[in-house]
Amino acid sequence: MTQATDKDRVWIFDTTLRDGEQSPGATMTHNEKLEIAGLLDEMGVDIIEAGFPIASEGDFKAVSEIAMNSEHSVICGLARANFADIDRCWEAVQHAGKPRIHTFIGTSPLHRAIPNLTRDEMADKIHETVTHARNLCDNVQWSPMDATRTEWDYLARVVEIAIKAGASTINIPDTVGYTAPVESADLIKRLIAEVPGAEDVIFATHCHNDLGMATANSLAAVAGGARQIECTINGLGERAGNTALEEVVMALKVRHDIMPWHTAIDTRKIMHISRRVATVSGFAVQFNKAIVGKNAFAHESGIHQDGMLKNAETFEIMRPEDVGLSGTSLPLGKHSGRAALRDKLNTLGYEVGDNQLKDIFVRFKELADRKKEVFDDDILALVTAASESDEHRLEIVSLKVTCGTAGQAEAVLEMDVDGVEHQATAQGDGPVDATFKAVRAIHPNAARLQLYQVNAVTAGTDAQATVSVRLEEDGVISTGQSANTDTVVASAEAYVHALNRLAIRREKSGPGTDTREISYKDVH
Repeated sequence: MTQATDKDRVWIFDTTLRDGEQSPGATMTHNEKLEIAGLLDEMGVDIIEAGFPIASEGDFKAVSEIAMNSEHSVICGLARANFADIDRCWEAVQHAGKPRIHTFIGTSPLHRAIPNLTRDEMADKIHETVTHARNLCDNVQWSPMDATRTEWDYLARVVEIAIKAGASTINIPDTVGYTAPVESADLIKRLIAEVPGAEDVIFATHCHNDLGMATANSLAAVAGGARQIECTINGLGERAGNTALEEVVMALKVRHDIMPWHTAIDTRKIMHISRRVATVSGFAVQFNKAIVGKNAFAHESGIHQDGMLKNAETFEIMRPEDVGLSGTSLPLGKHSGRAALRDKLNTLGYEVGDNQLKDIFVRFKELADRKKEVFDDDILALVTAASESDEHRLEIVSLKVTCGTAGQAEAVLEMDVDGVEHQATAQGDGPVDATFKAVRAIHPNAARLQLYQVNAVTAGTDAQATVSVRLEEDGVISTGQSANTDTVVASAEAYVHALNRLAIRREKSGPGTDTREISYKDVH
């Protein structure tokens, strides 16, 4: 085997906490951001783009705390091409062991028209702002937003300016997912070959998935000479999302024969962080999603099952263990004890403290009394429920729903509000509608339901249902999730959970803390 060199190394730049969080409804709490950053750091991500510090006070605090707590990763903040953004970014990342400032400006004709700058005016602005960033930090990344629709002569010109001003990484964003793999590779090759100073910097690729080609475009860019891939967990991001970290990392690992490059990612941690990001963002992973989908290692066809029993390689090009799956789904039952449950959690990649284990064990026993078998996915749903530690202003005491033959339903709800029990009865078009109306009768609110999603955790009529709810009120968005064998109960719990989080966010929000206050949608 050929000895690997630095030129074979691909740096993984994760922007789940910045570009991923820009997905409508994917806003994460402060503690969730810190948790995800810690998991990314442990997994071996080279650069974590922790947020957009000037966007809000909440973003600034999250980036600052992530910077102070990071053990291995470079911590990067995003800044537009102005001194105020760059100064605020540096203030947030400066305490990181390895800080980076990432500044950008839109260079295509469409994006130049937004600030109404001529080519020369924009070139001067790029020189001034990159120089300013470089005077603050020795690790500066620069991006020409909408690079793939920028005229070649102008793109080459401004890339050269950024390099001379001190940028050490040049990122080439396919902001709207417009390019194709052959174009992605050729653009990187040409920049490296023709721009003076290109040999002294790292070229990066940042692709969106609007045409379903983000992974292909990113890998093509690497073939063209890029050595940094910008990506997100589960492909989270604006519109159709970003390049999925798990896809490019596993593609490089599995097809090393034709793509002889490597990363530092511990792939065994992929499933755990994928599930956690899905939970905190409220964006469920589609069942047939590559690498991390529920069906990615499932085989139902008789021919496939027969082949798998004889030799797993007949239908699997990678081992489930390589991405953090146990490889099997062995059920626990109502007679299982805490030791067996802890062992199962460890197998699934979770290390829990005694108090959290106690909470999960209580939920496990309750579930085992209702189900014949408790599978791995059931356990994961219990962990998710136990990990939610928001202060509960609202708590369901009891719920009784009756349904008529014409679709009408009546919900009788008892709910604790700030320590005082209230009761309400409401009618609705179905049991969930009636239940939500009963909640609003007890706790009036103007929150708009943006998403209501139900997924069965396992097969069978006794399967747990995982319900996700997304609410929006006055620009503040929150998500709630719950799992229960009773779908209506899970729905009520998810709705109340989202209301609790909405109330907490409103209380903590002050002037300038709304993450939607500054327009930074579609950045890259």
